[in-house]
Amino acid sequence: MKRTAFCDRFQRPVQVTRHAAERMALRRISQEQLETLLEHGSIRHKDDVRLWIAMALAERQDNLVCAAVVLEDRLIVKTVMHHFPWEN
Repeated sequence: MKRTAFCDRFQRPVQVTRHAAERMALRRISQEQLETLLEHGSIRHKDDVRLWIAMALAERQDNLVCAAVVLEDRLIVKTVMHHFPWEN
């Protein structure tokens, strides 16, 4: 992220990896869309620190947008996906 972001939901600063920033650019996912996703998306935990956050964004027609994140001393966004389906 070009500016320092803070996620109120998780009470942590946000760090976007280079890989995630590249995926956001490729998939035309804006900083504002990522912030909305992190604050308001549905959460599914893989374990205590790894999780997915996904939601349908009204302005996008590509199913769910999803961020794979890690909870450490900050919220680390590892990658951002689109056309994402929740697995059952």
